[in-house]
Amino acid sequence: MENIVEIAKKVLSIEAESVEQLKDRINEHFIKAVEIIHNSKGKVVVTGIGKSGLIGRKIAATLASTGTPSFFMHPAEASHGDLGMVTEEDVVIAISNSGETEELIRLIPFLKYFNVKIIAITGNVNSTLAKQADAVLDVSVKEEACPFGFIPTASTTSTLAMGDALAVALIMRNGFKKEDFAFFHPGGSLGRKMLTKVKDLMHVGDALPIAYPDTVMLEAILEISSKRLGVVVIVDDKRKILGIITDGDVRRGVHKWGKELFELKASQIMTPNPKTIDSEELAAVALSRMQKYSITSLVVPDSHGTLKGIIHIHDILKKGIF
Repeated sequence: MENIVEIAKKVLSIEAESVEQLKDRINEHFIKAVEIIHNSKGKVVVTGIGKSGLIGRKIAATLASTGTPSFFMHPAEASHGDLGMVTEEDVVIAISNSGETEELIRLIPFLKYFNVKIIAITGNVNSTLAKQADAVLDVSVKEEACPFGFIPTASTTSTLAMGDALAVALIMRNGFKKEDFAFFHPGGSLGRKMLTKVKDLMHVGDALPIAYPDTVMLEAILEISSKRLGVVVIVDDKRKILGIITDGDVRRGVHKWGKELFELKASQIMTPNPKTIDSEELAAVALSRMQKYSITSLVVPDSHGTLKGIIHIHDILKKGIF
């Protein structure tokens, strides 16, 4: 039994020392990471795989609960459609102890193409991930706490601690107050989850991005950009919903048609019968539906199929419903 106690104490000592060493790495890169997130107009997208992914989920949850809209994106799923959830206004926190995780490295060209800022949390500041990042948070450790020296223990603890440091620094930078935390507290979140409806959060009126079937794509893209919801809804003269074009459709269209895309009609690009939700549904139901289909917006029709509004995942997460 004494041996077990000593082993446990050694584990805690190694992990405590690893966290203590992080103090010396709170440098200009950490400050830059805080400023990148603070100045972002979008969301924080946290990604990582394996143990790094598990830690990433917690970091995303902590950020979201303290006023920084954030969600976790699995890097493997990102390559199969979830990248459509990332916009050029977002910030990506990529977590990899080695900095060479294949699933993450594959995302870098896409993120760079759309000028998405990357914050790397890694144990290897000379890695591919670190070299491609806009800010690098060093979480390297002298040793893991396991007897074999390779099971993620001290490294994951250090990563989690660095994530907490980032979240708390953002609390201060954003002027987040204890009253705000009460608003985002799980108890309050549960209340909002049960009471907040789609109609309370959806965009309406002039805020709606609208185009018509014969609208040229250049104008449709400008509508997507100006209304900042990542989509444009295609309607007829009576505003009946015909289809939808997302910024993901635009990116894929550029790859497929090049400059010719801008001369095509919206009807040639749109996806008919977009996913919808009733305005009286709970916002939590809308979030669940978005996650199910890996989309970021739902169209809200009235009883006649006429466009009434759009609800975006950002609005739901900002409200603290997750």
